[in-house]
Amino acid sequence: MSEDSLPLQELSCQKRFGIKRKSLGSVGSESTPTDLVLLRSPRPKQPWPACLGKENQEARFVLARRSRRRRRSGSGVSWDHLPDELLLRICGCLPLPDLLRVSAVCRRWRRLALDESLWVSVDLEGLTQTDPALRLVLRTGVQRLRCPRAFVEELDLSEPGRLQLVDLDLSGSVVSPSALRSVVCRCSRLRRLSLEALPLSDDVLSCLAQNPDLLQLNLGGCSGFSAAALATMLDSCRRLEQLNISWCSFSRNHVQNLVEKLSPSVTHLNLSGYRDSLALDDVKVLVDRCPDLQTLDLSDSTLLTADSFLVLKRLKKLLHLSLSRCYHIHLAALCDLGKAIPSLRFLDVFGLVQDGQLAALQDDSPRLAINARPFSAVARPTPAGAAQPDRTMWGRGCRLKVRF
Repeated sequence: MSEDSLPLQELSCQKRFGIKRKSLGSVGSESTPTDLVLLRSPRPKQPWPACLGKENQEARFVLARRSRRRRRSGSGVSWDHLPDELLLRICGCLPLPDLLRVSAVCRRWRRLALDESLWVSVDLEGLTQTDPALRLVLRTGVQRLRCPRAFVEELDLSEPGRLQLVDLDLSGSVVSPSALRSVVCRCSRLRRLSLEALPLSDDVLSCLAQNPDLLQLNLGGCSGFSAAALATMLDSCRRLEQLNISWCSFSRNHVQNLVEKLSPSVTHLNLSGYRDSLALDDVKVLVDRCPDLQTLDLSDSTLLTADSFLVLKRLKKLLHLSLSRCYHIHLAALCDLGKAIPSLRFLDVFGLVQDGQLAALQDDSPRLAINARPFSAVARPTPAGAAQPDRTMWGRGCRLKVRF
């Protein structure tokens, strides 16, 4: 049988597998079982790739795997592609707890979240664990730090260099003198400082002397430092404008050094609480040294009498005078005080005038507001006696706050 007369299926199989067909009609020839299987088997089909559908069988294509980063970000913009400037603007809108969470994402976000431009002013009032938070905040280059009524055991500030603190409020905190010294000794730019009711030391006051630009200082109720250390600090702080040094554990030498070394630039002074230490001679030295006083608090100075009015009338700019509980000053002398000091506008005489006598005193001095300000605001970061909780610090709020 010729090749042209073979069936198409047998012809394709012979060409495909290279089989040379023997002539079935020739003498002595016989097809083997293997030849018969190959001749009768259908042509094997070529399998299509699994990625091809019926509509793509004629135009084959290959799917490429997308990168992991691109598949996760979808069609939007990846956070990793945003510039640092834009991420800083976003972090600047976050509150303190969220900013701390962002700092734990990765190294880049930690560097951005702890950038000093975001930590200019921080309020840590009410924080339970103050030590680690205070260490972290001080490393960021914070300039305004409010941390009253805090509990600080020891501060390990191992990083070298100066702190950038300008305003610092630690009023009413539980801080050891050594821990306080570790902070204050690295400050040289302080302008406003409140350490009310804290135990101090001579070393702390020596460190305060390294801040010549200090404007407001609140040391009310402090103790633990000598009269010599107080004189050294006052000699260095020549730009002081407001000083609250009331109710300290002062001796007679403390008071004398205070009035003799006080800067003439002081305009607001709280010198209350020195029952047996502040005398008339001290008031004379004080008036001669600080003629521009506008606010003067001499409350609880039981040695003062009405003779001090002859000295106080030399203060031509005096607006607010407090003489509460100065029991040797009589009511008759108070009636002429408004005439003796024409600039006076506020007079506090708590404990000296009975309620029935207060109306008569007000009639004699109609331009005076008597007992209108029961709490002293000299050098205090937060006004006392406010109806609503005030979390400002010297008239300005902090951007980062601890929320509860």
